Amino acid sequence: MRTNTALLSLSVGAFAIGATEFSPMGMLPEIAGSLAVSIPTAGMLVVVYALGVMLGAPIMTLLLIKRSPKAALIFLMSIFTLGNILSALSPNYEMLLIARFITSLNHGAFFGIGAMVATRVVAKGKEAGAIAGMFMGLTIANIGGVPAITRLSQLLGWRESFFMISILGLVTMVTMVALLRALPRNMQGQELNLRRELQVLIRPAVLLAMLCTVLGASAMFTFYTYISPSLMFISGVPEAQISIMLVLVGLGFTLGNYLGGVWANRSVSRTLYGLFTLLALTMVLFPMVASDSVTAGVMLVVWGLASFGIVPPLQVKVMQVASEAQALASSVNIGAFNLGNAIGAALGASVLANGGDYSAVSYAGAAVAAGGLIILQVTLRQAKRQRVMKVKHCTEN
Repeated sequence: MRTNTALLSLSVGAFAIGATEFSPMGMLPEIAGSLAVSIPTAGMLVVVYALGVMLGAPIMTLLLIKRSPKAALIFLMSIFTLGNILSALSPNYEMLLIARFITSLNHGAFFGIGAMVATRVVAKGKEAGAIAGMFMGLTIANIGGVPAITRLSQLLGWRESFFMISILGLVTMVTMVALLRALPRNMQGQELNLRRELQVLIRPAVLLAMLCTVLGASAMFTFYTYISPSLMFISGVPEAQISIMLVLVGLGFTLGNYLGGVWANRSVSRTLYGLFTLLALTMVLFPMVASDSVTAGVMLVVWGLASFGIVPPLQVKVMQVASEAQALASSVNIGAFNLGNAIGAALGASVLANGGDYSAVSYAGAAVAAGGLIILQVTLRQAKRQRVMKVKHCTEN
């Protein structure tokens, strides 16, 4: 089977972005100690990154839409590389916050333009598989890249880890220069009717579906942002074993990404009900049963499966209820995921800042997931009402 070199270069970029997005979770203790800030304060680096993704996605896409996809993607990776170099050189916490914000500006536009490229370098009917191939780099980053960078941070320091990530950015740019050769210049496709699509986005069913996305991501990041200190203080995992635990998290993410898609093909609603419930249960049970490395490892695989398993069905649900504006709805939903990331990280920081321990952080994540279940029920009822009204409208006409 011949390797699609264009998809390979996109997957390398996704790997690099995944490494820089998720690595700070494993480096929080080192960053906090080095810059003389608390771990909750260091956790705000995750919040700033998520907010930068939300702001950068539409701005960078609009700025680059008339450029060739190859030039746009290489430019975005240059921002990525610069941001990580600045992170490594940051003399204080405030400068590191700014550097992380700069790094995040490429994220949304890279995946948006990258997905567009992916669908045009494969045969018709294989577009979904192409996008999945690009995102595979993201899940591989969680299995191998994040644990390796976390261990490097423990051995050499967090600055060296950011330098290593910047090298990944350079490798990605070289790969794209070499492999993204035969792309058509005009990749924009049909011009959007923005007024019509915005009207679709403000429908109650669409807004509720996106609220489910926000709550799902919030539940995940409330716990995930503080996973390293949680493992040390709740489960007694030695610092040297944290990287191994992160490999297990990455394994759970990969399983969830695959199984969530398979199950959603059968029933989006049942998949979301089941995985939101599993996500809440794992975070309720983690402080109770994860008292050693073995049980913690098992719980992390299950938690990772539930966390990433909800992603495909949430994306499908939004596209179903916004069928007349799927492109815009899909892009905005990526922003909803990152809004949830920011809220979750901030919630965890708030719990710790107000005297809670890491068990309380896990319980807070479970509460958010339970809230997601409630909103999911409302969403499905509203979606059913929308379908009935649509059928009635078609019948009358």
